[in-house]
Amino acid sequence: MKIRAKARSKSVGPVGATRGLSLFSLPALAWFGFFTIGPLLAMFYISTLKWRSLIGKSEPAGLANYEKLFGSDVFYASLANTAFQLGFMIPIMIPLAFMVGYYITLKPRGHRVLRVVLFTPGLISISATAMVFYASLGPQGLVNGLLDSIGLEDLTKPWLASQDTALLMIVLIGLWQGIGYTAVLFAARLESVNRDLYEAAKLDGASEWRIMWRIAFPISLDFVGTLTMLQFLWTLFGSAGLILLLTRGGPGLSTTTLSLLVYQKAFFENDLGYSQAAGVVLFAIGLVGMLVIRTLVKARY
Repeated sequence: MKIRAKARSKSVGPVGATRGLSLFSLPALAWFGFFTIGPLLAMFYISTLKWRSLIGKSEPAGLANYEKLFGSDVFYASLANTAFQLGFMIPIMIPLAFMVGYYITLKPRGHRVLRVVLFTPGLISISATAMVFYASLGPQGLVNGLLDSIGLEDLTKPWLASQDTALLMIVLIGLWQGIGYTAVLFAARLESVNRDLYEAAKLDGASEWRIMWRIAFPISLDFVGTLTMLQFLWTLFGSAGLILLLTRGGPGLSTTTLSLLVYQKAFFENDLGYSQAAGVVLFAIGLVGMLVIRTLVKARY
C-alpha cells in the first residue's frame, strides 16, 4: 500500500507542479489578450462603423466600408504599389543579405568594421533617413549633381517627384536600410555552423559559392524563414513612415501603399471605419504572406 501511495504521489506530483506553474502564465496571457487580441477585435468592429471623428459618435454601417473600399481606385492603386514593393524588395534583400552575411563569416580583413558599417543604417531614425535621401534625390540634390558633373545631365530628374521613379526610390531606400542589418543577423546565425562541414566540403573540391548555397543555406533555412517573415511584415506595415516623410503618397497615388492608406484615411480624412476596413485587408495580406513564407521554407517553428 505504501509503495502504491508513493508511486501515485510521484506520478501526480509533476502534473500538479505543472498546473501550479501554469498559473504564473495567466498574467502574461491576460496582457496578450488585452493588448493584442483586443485591438484586433476592435479593428474588425470599427470597420463596420460609420465613424468620422475620434470624438464624434459612430453609427453601424455593416459592410458599407468594405463596399466603398473595394469600389475605390485608390485602394487598387495602393494594393498594386504594395505588391510591387514586396515583390521587389524581399526577393532581392534576403539573398543579398545572406550572401553578405556568409562573406562576413569568412572573416575577411576589416570584417569587424564591416559589421558596424552594415548595421549602421538600422540605427538611423526614419526622420534622419528621410532628410538625407530627400537632400540626395531632390532636383538639386547629390544624385543630380553627380550626373551633371560627369556629363549625364539628360538623366537628371526629380526622383521623388516623378511618378516613374518615386516608388522605385522608396524601394531602394528600403533595401539600403534592410540588407546590411539583415546580413549581420545572418552572420550571427552562420557563426554557429560547425566549420568542419565547410572544411570537409572544400576537401571534396566544393567552391565557396557551392558551400554557401548547398551547406550553409539549408542549415540556416529556419532562420532564413524567420528573417524573411520579419522583413515582409516590416515592409508591409512599417514602411508608411518613410513614405509619409518623403512623398506623402505622391506624386498622385504612385507611392501610396496600403499601410499609408490606413494612416491617411484615419488621421487626414477622419474616416475611421474606412481606415480600419483597409486595415483588415492589410492584416489578411500579412497573415497569408506569413503562411506562404512558412510553407516555402518548410518552417518547423
